[in-house]
Amino acid sequence: MRLRALLDTDALGLRLLGGEDELDRTVRGVMTTDLRDPSRYLAGGELVLTGLAWRRDASDTEPFVRTLASAGVAALAAGEAELGDIPDDIVEACARHRLPLFAVNESVAFATITEHVVRQVSGERAGDLAAVVDRHRRLMTSGPAGGGPDVVLDLLGTDLDLRAWVLSPAGRVIAGSGAAGNGLPAPLCARLAGEHLAAVRTGRRGPHRVTVDSVTYSLFPIRTSGRGAAGASRDVRESVLSDWVLAVEADAGDWPEERLDLLQGVTQLIAVERDRRDAARTVRRRLAQEVLELVQTGAAPAEIAARLRVAAPVLLPGLGTAPHWQVVVARVEWEGGEIDGGPVAQSLLEEILVDPTASGPEPSDRIAVAHTGDEAIALVPLPAVPGEHEGPETGLLADSLLASVRDPLAAGLDADGRLTLGVSASVHSAEGLRGALEEARHARRVAAARPGRVCAAGHQELASHVLLLPFVPDDVRRAFTARLLDPLREYDQRHRAELIPTLEAFLDCDGSWTRCAARLHLHVNTLRYRVGRIEQLTGRDLSRLEDKLDFFLALRMS
Repeated sequence: MRLRALLDTDALGLRLLGGEDELDRTVRGVMTTDLRDPSRYLAGGELVLTGLAWRRDASDTEPFVRTLASAGVAALAAGEAELGDIPDDIVEACARHRLPLFAVNESVAFATITEHVVRQVSGERAGDLAAVVDRHRRLMTSGPAGGGPDVVLDLLGTDLDLRAWVLSPAGRVIAGSGAAGNGLPAPLCARLAGEHLAAVRTGRRGPHRVTVDSVTYSLFPIRTSGRGAAGASRDVRESVLSDWVLAVEADAGDWPEERLDLLQGVTQLIAVERDRRDAARTVRRRLAQEVLELVQTGAAPAEIAARLRVAAPVLLPGLGTAPHWQVVVARVEWEGGEIDGGPVAQSLLEEILVDPTASGPEPSDRIAVAHTGDEAIALVPLPAVPGEHEGPETGLLADSLLASVRDPLAAGLDADGRLTLGVSASVHSAEGLRGALEEARHARRVAAARPGRVCAAGHQELASHVLLLPFVPDDVRRAFTARLLDPLREYDQRHRAELIPTLEAFLDCDGSWTRCAARLHLHVNTLRYRVGRIEQLTGRDLSRLEDKLDFFLALRMS
């Protein structure tokens, strides 16, 4: 803003004492000081407000004014509350150094002037940034020269002093302003993503505000053209688990409309980049679809292997040997079943399977995901290590895939959605891919039988009893466990005998009296008494394999 604009604002009560020819100077900020030498705090372009407490006599004036002029301040505004009329020596010194001088009426607080200047300067900077954002949008929509979301977030940081991040629905930092992206802890990212998803599910309009450890963040949804623009009539569940979010370290509750509009423009700009990245995934998605169609239609292994050889260089550039493969199956289901969960499951798998060690703008470029109906299927290549035997724990593990994303995704699923995921063992050739797909589907069904909004199971859990138990009808399971365990529970409640813990430990120790007694810190005779009571109450014999197995299954189903 210009000095002339300050003089023309009657509410500020400024009176010009000198420097009329300098009123076209630009004001870039405001500073209040009564230091005799404030130079270390001046950057140039400030309107300096002073109550003249630094002036003991006229000899102090020249050094003070010379310091301000040398620092390149825009003007000096002196308050009349302390000395009344501004002393002539100050007027004369400012004239010598061509420093505009204002008198501030004692009825006007410095805070009023400061707030006005800050508001005007911030608004002008926001307008400048809006022009930059608009130019950047045109660059990005016409080609890749815009530089991605990091560039516009850097502009938010440098021009508006706003720290901002783009987060995925699972809480991964996709972009950040300057070095800010590296400084946001993973638990905080997950918390912000979860708060955003929960707010979206309630139908509240953004930005959503959340306070964590006394710091307020404003969350702006980023909706792309393929996921429904703001105000569209699509069901929110179709996009809630795939939309990105812009998290700004500021409270947007009292922002003017101009700044809110600017941030909405930033989200639209980032949405363009999201569409671009989705388009870049088209080749990988098509490869996955072709391979899986061959597998499911019973194509010859040689034909599948040929297609895998085409996929490998795309998913693992520079790979010298044929990779191993894993299959991951995911399903998103909503109550009522009227929404197709396949596209959402596809987007989530592409997010969950991000490789943190991959470089480049798209770190999930090592996977290919297809979807059919509510099911998404990922083909994940694993670098083969020559000369090493493939162990049962090699590759992706179901629990680790969901460890950091369970809470935010559960918030997005709310009370009417579920995400279930199954992971196969790795296979070394096209011949094993069909079995891997079926294994991943079985594992997903095991996960679906468990309670919770977000569940996963891996190939390690497909032991016979674990595989069979989830598919026993609920009423049969309840009747079976009640018949065996209810007498023990009732006895424990009346006598505090701890028969259930004793039974669990006895089975876990494979019926070894010595090891079980040592684990429970009991005398062997005490253990024999408890086991005898269990057999008496249930009519079973724990020396028989069949009865041991029944107790084992009952405990697993309870």
